[in-house]
Amino acid sequence: MLKNALYGGINAAVVTAMNADLSIDLDRMAAHCRWLLANGCNGLAVLGTTGEANSLGIEERLSLLEGLVGLGIPAAKMLPGTGTTAITDTVRLTRAADAAGCRGALLLPPFYYKAPSDDGLLAYFNEVVQRVGGDIALYLYNFPQQSAIPFSVDFIGRLLKANPGKFKGIKDSSGNYENSLSYVEAFARDGFEVYAGDDGLLQSLLIKGSAGSITAASNVNCALGAEVYANWDNAQGTAAQAVLSATRKAVIATPLIPSLKALVARNTGDERWLNIRPPHLKLTEAQTAALFAMFDASGITLAKAA
Repeated sequence: MLKNALYGGINAAVVTAMNADLSIDLDRMAAHCRWLLANGCNGLAVLGTTGEANSLGIEERLSLLEGLVGLGIPAAKMLPGTGTTAITDTVRLTRAADAAGCRGALLLPPFYYKAPSDDGLLAYFNEVVQRVGGDIALYLYNFPQQSAIPFSVDFIGRLLKANPGKFKGIKDSSGNYENSLSYVEAFARDGFEVYAGDDGLLQSLLIKGSAGSITAASNVNCALGAEVYANWDNAQGTAAQAVLSATRKAVIATPLIPSLKALVARNTGDERWLNIRPPHLKLTEAQTAALFAMFDASGITLAKAA
């Protein structure tokens, strides 16, 4: 396990609370963030895929970040997603994260144009780094199923060489153990932080030298993740990993983001958590029943939200 990582441990890709008119509900989101931090999360990856960030406008994203800080959510615990298709928007969001006191920002590649060359990607990130300035640490977000742009080991090596000290790690949501392992083996010895985007890979990657996880399912299974992280090298961790993996399978058996919102709604007793922006849709009754049955069968015990 990698020691002294900025976001070492369990990080939730936080769901975004919404009102009936689909505007952001900051109070409910802040309450959920507090619950996460009290139940095993080391950090909060807000404004990511699970947080429906690409369904939010730039001004909404800025207001969300500023609003959470204003409601007492520690900026140092947040790792906001700031990567967009436009250099200027990425720079604006990343600077705002830095100004708010966030230690890091998580950057998607410029995902609209498909099959960019490594030279093109390098030019994009070099431009972002130059314009952002400051001391904020930058993290890559590898999610080729969504972005269609994977980050190769060779590309990351070039990026690190071109921008010494700026890129601190990567969230790998490929779900591919060998891919995550390749990042660990190539860069972890130099302090590069590799985070599993799949709860099922947490312990196996910690054993190899990863820094922890940044996952959607941590919205509901973070206490289990924390148990695995604390016991990564012993039988207690292995037992907890089995349950953690089962919860992951449950939440991806139905559409992920509405599934997580359904579970949070059940745990809080607040059906407003079901509000979600199209093209995502609320689960059907049949989907909800299947989700709850499979999740509960995992053996997890969930701490009730206040």
